[in-house]
Amino acid sequence: MPPAMTDLMDLWAAHSQLSGEDLVTVDFLLPTGIYIQMDVPREATIQHIKLLLWKHAQSYPLFPALGEMEGHMFECVNQAAVHEELEDETRRLCDVRPFWPMLKLVTRNCGRAERLLDSKIGVLIGKGLHELDALPDQEVKDFRSKMFRISEEKMQRVQLMTWSEWLQACFSPQLEPPGGATAAIDASNDKQAEASLKVTIHFDQSQDTASLKVCPSTTPSELMEQALRKWLTTHGPEEEGRQAQQYILRVSDRLEFLCGDHPLIQYKHIKACLQSKECPHLTLVQVSSVKDMFNKEISAIGAVVNRKSSNPPLPLPPKKRGPPQVNTCVWDVPSPFKIVLIKGSKVNAEETAKIQVRAGLFHGTELLCKPAVSCESSGRSEHVWNLTLEFDIVVSDLPRMARLCFAVYAVMDKVKKRKSTNSSHINKYQTIRKAGKVHYPIAWVNTMVFDYKGQLKTGDIILHSWSSFPDELEEMLNPIGTIQTNPYTENATALHIQFPEYSPHPIVFPPFDKILEKASEIAGSSECSPMGRGGKKFHIELKEIMERDPLSQLCENEKDLIWTLRYDCMENFPQSLPKLLLSVKWSKHEDMAQLQALLQIWPKLSPRDALELLDFNYPDQYVREYAVGCLKDMSDDELSQYLLQLVQVLRYEPYYDCALTRFLLDRAQCTRNIGHFLFWYLRSEIHMPAVSVQFSLILEAYCRGSIPHIEVLKKQVEALSKLKSVNELIKLGTVKNVRSRTKEAMLTKEAMMACLRQSGYTETLSDLHSPLNPSVLLSGINVEKCRYMDSKMKPLWIVYNNKLLGGDTLGIIFKNGDDLRQDMLTLQILRLMDLLWKEANLDLRIVPYGCLATGDRSGLIEVVSSADTIANIQLTSSNVAAAAAFNKDALLNWLKDKNSGDALEKAIEEFTLSCAGYCVATYVLGIGDRHSDNIMVRSTGQLFHIDFGHILGNFKSKFGIKRERVPFILTHDFIHVIQQGKTGNTEKFGSFRSYCEQAYLILRRNGNLFITLFALMLTAGLPELTSVKDIQYLKDSLALGKTDEDALKQFRQKFDEALRESWTTKVNWMAHNVVKDNRS
Repeated sequence: MPPAMTDLMDLWAAHSQLSGEDLVTVDFLLPTGIYIQMDVPREATIQHIKLLLWKHAQSYPLFPALGEMEGHMFECVNQAAVHEELEDETRRLCDVRPFWPMLKLVTRNCGRAERLLDSKIGVLIGKGLHELDALPDQEVKDFRSKMFRISEEKMQRVQLMTWSEWLQACFSPQLEPPGGATAAIDASNDKQAEASLKVTIHFDQSQDTASLKVCPSTTPSELMEQALRKWLTTHGPEEEGRQAQQYILRVSDRLEFLCGDHPLIQYKHIKACLQSKECPHLTLVQVSSVKDMFNKEISAIGAVVNRKSSNPPLPLPPKKRGPPQVNTCVWDVPSPFKIVLIKGSKVNAEETAKIQVRAGLFHGTELLCKPAVSCESSGRSEHVWNLTLEFDIVVSDLPRMARLCFAVYAVMDKVKKRKSTNSSHINKYQTIRKAGKVHYPIAWVNTMVFDYKGQLKTGDIILHSWSSFPDELEEMLNPIGTIQTNPYTENATALHIQFPEYSPHPIVFPPFDKILEKASEIAGSSECSPMGRGGKKFHIELKEIMERDPLSQLCENEKDLIWTLRYDCMENFPQSLPKLLLSVKWSKHEDMAQLQALLQIWPKLSPRDALELLDFNYPDQYVREYAVGCLKDMSDDELSQYLLQLVQVLRYEPYYDCALTRFLLDRAQCTRNIGHFLFWYLRSEIHMPAVSVQFSLILEAYCRGSIPHIEVLKKQVEALSKLKSVNELIKLGTVKNVRSRTKEAMLTKEAMMACLRQSGYTETLSDLHSPLNPSVLLSGINVEKCRYMDSKMKPLWIVYNNKLLGGDTLGIIFKNGDDLRQDMLTLQILRLMDLLWKEANLDLRIVPYGCLATGDRSGLIEVVSSADTIANIQLTSSNVAAAAAFNKDALLNWLKDKNSGDALEKAIEEFTLSCAGYCVATYVLGIGDRHSDNIMVRSTGQLFHIDFGHILGNFKSKFGIKRERVPFILTHDFIHVIQQGKTGNTEKFGSFRSYCEQAYLILRRNGNLFITLFALMLTAGLPELTSVKDIQYLKDSLALGKTDEDALKQFRQKFDEALRESWTTKVNWMAHNVVKDNRS
């Protein structure tokens, strides 16, 4: 009798208690109707289990009827309660983790390779492809069919590449723009560094290294020749056969090649080493090993995709077509737009409430006409209206991207106070009070007026609604919300509506050439007054309007002026296109046509300016295609910088096949690094019902066009699943015995280490690309150095060995239970600030460490090496926790211990620069909850902040009193370090203040970009970024709308306030230290 399993989290979780339990009893169902129960090894592969079953089944009836073993595969029900086909038989049973230990043997019914690929993609993206197959949606089928064809062609093109073309495409080197400000060595570097660059060369598969001094303009091929000459001097004539052409240079600690023959200083890695005054480490790798990588990938493609023939097949004879379908142009339908509201069901409201439905037509956030409202209906959960709702807009004027938004709400008598209520959200969402009544939203749902083919919808449709509301509603409607209906139909409020037929033929939106014809017709019309240019007075007014930030509202007169002077805008303010688009009357198809014609001759915007056009306010498909056309000029680095936002604005795309989706897929399939992050940004949100299908379709398309990447990503997904199991084991262990903390902690750590040492874990957690940085290869876990952290969610502190550089270790924190997306956004903005400062020749030594959400409330954080928290530094120097925060010498003494002589001076300079950067960044972004445990310092002197749970001025409070009274953290011990421990060192402090002011003014000049990036994240569901009001904080902190002089005056006041009130920070830190001391 096996031991009781009450302590197990699930049957498959490896556990110290199960150290002797290697077998698990599995029920097998055979296609012959035979049932077999058998013990199999928990960590056996599916292939091995099938072999065991086949041997065992020979003693059972009807065995000959089974036929060939290879013609069968297993099926199971997985942990998500979804049917899963186990086509990939290299997976282990403990990794498959069936919901119940039961496997059904079934006959394969199509090509093995295709089935295996489908199975791998389904496991990888977290959604079985059979679920997509089962969707009764023609748009899904058409998108998948189109992407399948494009992806196959992409893979066929890769098969025709040479190894060097493949290396350049997949692992394109990160280069500085040639001739730009950042391409040259920073002016602050001394001339000696400019004249010679010290490089350490490693030789692959050898312990030898060589140190070389070269000119920064040296090319990789020249450097390799020098390195080989030095190798010959130490290894003698027997090594004379080595030639530079047989090698390629790789950054030593990562999979980043110095492809091409650019000057060394143009490679970003070399430039970064120079800026931080570090010696670049490069490795000479044999070309043959790179070719092996290439051949392995090509063979993976060849197993699934047929190589494109140089002789194309003969064309098929043309299909016989019936008579062409007769369509009616939407512009020829002058009838008013209307819908029939039939009924609503499962309406969750109090019995005394009257139910109403409001419907509005929107183009972006613009309401096209007055909303239509139903009559009130009484009843329980079912409400029947059979009512025609007519809108004050004719069908001919409907824009292509018009969306119909519904709100279901309860009308109740106004009640002064409610002691208790069944609906906990009622008070939060009170929105309208009139005539003594209060309107409470119950549900909302949106749908497009035209389908994905541009055809006006007709017939009956059932819309399953959403019940969670955003902070801002437009007349109780939620136009920014998804047009997907709620997939959880069982309890969702359902609206049954009907789109009427206005014509016996399908009504379609005209194609693009017809739109341009209409614009030409209007332009040639004698009735149309010639487009005059505005006078000087109007030009000044126009300039003032165009210089406003993106949050500024335009009044009707200003919109009319912009539309009238649209050609002036194009010639003098091309970057003002967003404001022109907001001034177009989209409810007039004549104006829309003229706008489209103007867009054809509008100058191309810079990618940074074009990002704003992907906001929800600009839904027109041709506008978005224009924006994507501008983004095509982005380098891979720049695209990576904004990829987080570009994935989020996919939520604004109403149709699966759109310019942005095609652009992201194309760039991701061309560059492995972009593909890696696109995968994780989509995969981490696959559980969200509003985007689940859309993101699954994009992920499937990516995988089909990047077949060699599937195994690499699959390894990461499996490793994260194992880390989640370890984390759950620790949580279970720490909950069980809270009394004897020390003893329990030791036992739990032992259980964790025992778990990590199990073969099933060591294999899965070894030899993978780091999800945080795919160019870093992780060889295996250094178990002795691993631990878990003592915060609520028990994050794992995992230490890995670097596979490419012996002796190098990397720390990764795995979190399970915390949403890391807000941290990701903040760190991305810090990276952007760092980039903007460097573009202006100001390097403030920012440390934007890696952070990646990988799933529902789970993800990874990079551990910054050789760093400690301010709290630990202070507590180490003082025996009393309360006094530690007031010890101004602690930080300087710590830096002195870590650095001596010239190194100390450099460390203080690093501290000064980084402190200035983070003072400005935390002030502008309104980063709160700043205590001594989330500010850290590296031994090199760089200060940096961690843990960004509170942003945009959402500061913590206690008993209604704000705990943080200062605009940013600038304590006297920081100043003590900046002044090198000398109280009167005003020169050093003056430099620090100057750095802060320069940094602030640089960010101000890019204020519109920051507002745009936050606006693009509004529907991401981040807790402190839910409405435009949240972004208003940025506008205020950057003093947008003020002159530089006034803004600087405001910043100086904040700077002085931070200095003056720094004692309050010390008091908070003292309290934090005392609490921390008591916990330990």
